[in-house]
Amino acid sequence: MVIRTDNKNRRMPRHAALVALVVGALLLAAAAGARSSSQSPLAPKLARALAVSGIDTSQSAALAVDLGTGQVLFRRHPFLRLEPASNEKLPVTFAALEVLGGAFRISTAVLGEGGQSGQVWRGDLVLKGYGDPTLSSADLKRLAWLVRGSGIRKVTGQILGDESYFDSKRGVWGWKSYFYGGESPPLSALSADRCVYLGRLAVKPALAAAAMFRKALISAGVTVKGHARQGRASAAAVPIARVSSPPLWKILRFMDQWSDNFTAELVLKQLGAREGHGTSPGGAAVVRRVLSQSGVPLAGVRIVDGSGLSIRDRLTVSALVGILQAAWANPALRKPFQSALAVAGRTGTMRNRLLSGSTKGQVVAKTGTTNEASALSGYVKGRYAFAILHNGNPLASWYAKVAEDRFVTVLAHAP
Repeated sequence: MVIRTDNKNRRMPRHAALVALVVGALLLAAAAGARSSSQSPLAPKLARALAVSGIDTSQSAALAVDLGTGQVLFRRHPFLRLEPASNEKLPVTFAALEVLGGAFRISTAVLGEGGQSGQVWRGDLVLKGYGDPTLSSADLKRLAWLVRGSGIRKVTGQILGDESYFDSKRGVWGWKSYFYGGESPPLSALSADRCVYLGRLAVKPALAAAAMFRKALISAGVTVKGHARQGRASAAAVPIARVSSPPLWKILRFMDQWSDNFTAELVLKQLGAREGHGTSPGGAAVVRRVLSQSGVPLAGVRIVDGSGLSIRDRLTVSALVGILQAAWANPALRKPFQSALAVAGRTGTMRNRLLSGSTKGQVVAKTGTTNEASALSGYVKGRYAFAILHNGNPLASWYAKVAEDRFVTVLAHAP
């Protein structure tokens, strides 16, 4: 999908208008003060659910709305900017589905520098990555057999690994030093087996992928004279073979249900690359624009990375609920967005949470946990949208999650 920028005279999409109405209600509620909470009979119960020891209420926020009516059922600090932990993946998921579409697939290509003479490729072969986080050694073996199937039995040159579709930054601004390689493998447009090569994490992912591909070619019966190294394909390079990732909706489901940081960062850069800037800031700019065009309130929002690892990220519960509502109101996004979330008591990071009969299988949500933040945002019974953010230095995460689960349980029991 192409994102339009000449929208001065364009009507706001219906789903964006619905979100804007809720934001307007929030602003009115904020102006009205605490009495707005009393307008919902659930508000006192939801407030009690959040009342747990060890949580600083000045650094926590929560919001719940009725998806059918837009009624605000509960609000606490709706526009307080807080570290979102992995709830940062929700705006990335929304923007990726909006811009790329759930059927989008990410390619990895073999390009030839030189020319073919009989069964001999005279020149180099280039393995070019376009940011597939799922690329595996099995995919490289398939590529090798595709090369052989094209009639090539010998390569006189080298095997080059090209990661130029993205920038060469391995992490993101605001990451703690131990996040690199710990919470996420090194970021690259070309990485296979999540950067693991010969049993170790490769600090040069493109070079490692090229070496793996060279071995795959040899195993497939293609003789390679040169070595593997890192390089870049020229504009004159000839397409020889290509493999594609699973559809984006499957990638996002894995990313969100298991809160995978590496995938989130590559999806963010993918968004930037679609507009010529395969960087984290480039992707963040696309996310902000998509959210703005969808009527999501961006006051207090700062998107730095895709995973939520950066201590510079900031979200509000108003923005999170705005995303949930915009996805719900858009027929093209509702199903793939919901299916990306973990199911309470069943899948992903929610498999051991909310196990009671009223919540198991009835809540789909995105979790988030760091030393400083805990978050939970999602849907209850297809009736309510909610978001909860807790911050602390450090945060009593166990108590925060108790509060989150109690809050959601109250919504699940609502008549």
